[in-house]
Amino acid sequence: MKDEKRNATGRLKSLWLLFINMLKIGLFTFGGGYAMIPIIQAEVITRKGWIKEQEFLDLLTLAQSAPGPISLNTAVFVGYKMYGYRGALSALLGVVLPSFVILLLVAMFFSQIRQNPIVDAAFRGMQPIVVAIMLAPVLGFTRGMHWSMMSVAAALAHNAIPICGQATKHADSAISKPSLRLLSTRAF
Repeated sequence: MKDEKRNATGRLKSLWLLFINMLKIGLFTFGGGYAMIPIIQAEVITRKGWIKEQEFLDLLTLAQSAPGPISLNTAVFVGYKMYGYRGALSALLGVVLPSFVILLLVAMFFSQIRQNPIVDAAFRGMQPIVVAIMLAPVLGFTRGMHWSMMSVAAALAHNAIPICGQATKHADSAISKPSLRLLSTRAF
């Protein structure tokens, strides 16, 4: 009976530790899913030693093939690999909770702070950091790649940038001030 209680306490502590680590990753990562991947990788392989690198790469491959955000899928698969369904749920909540709370707060107050020059400067200051964070996994994936394949990848990326820029420009113009006002005044 004592051993069962000790095991249950140990599992709960392990799930809590997984949740806290994923919460920190979700809270301090800017740039979306691909920016989270190297941070999750460093945390679960290098710092904690929870899983081996090859297992992580297998989980990452699985996460890329599953529908949904890659960072979320990766966190869920890592949690599942470690502690089953409870681990998957713990990792899911840890990664999602910070973004959910931040988006909720931003949605409630965005129209009031958008014209603030400090907020505007902060958003502009984050842009190069986000680009650098997104380039980190790309450079990591190219290790050991033949130069000809890197040339092809660079050419494809170069051609995709103008397309993505146009899509972003159209998406920005699609958001109107009344819809932002409605979003910020809505009671959640």
